[in-house]
Amino acid sequence: MPLLRLDNSLLHARRLLRVAVVLCVGACATPPPPRTAAERAADEVVATHVREALLRDPYLYAQHIDVDVDRGVVYLDGMIWRTDNFQDAKRIARTVPGVINVVTDLDLVRGGRR
Repeated sequence: MPLLRLDNSLLHARRLLRVAVVLCVGACATPPPPRTAAERAADEVVATHVREALLRDPYLYAQHIDVDVDRGVVYLDGMIWRTDNFQDAKRIARTVPGVINVVTDLDLVRGGRR
């Protein structure tokens, strides 16, 4: 009789594990809700401050770097001319209040070509 209880418990545990996995996968697949007007406004303020900080840096030519912000995550996209500008742009953006993370998609241009 104890063997039968063990089998039922194991079967029950497996079912619970499957349900938990399905719920976790479903939660990960659900997109975040749309940003509210207040979130969009806050993101635009952060984006403006990041742009200003990038343009103020004397060693970084930031005219070709686009800045987008989504819920505090800064996305830098565009062109840079020196390899150290990757880290410079990221470091400068991180110093701005309200920045949670920085994601870069910058292209290094050599001699005016990509």
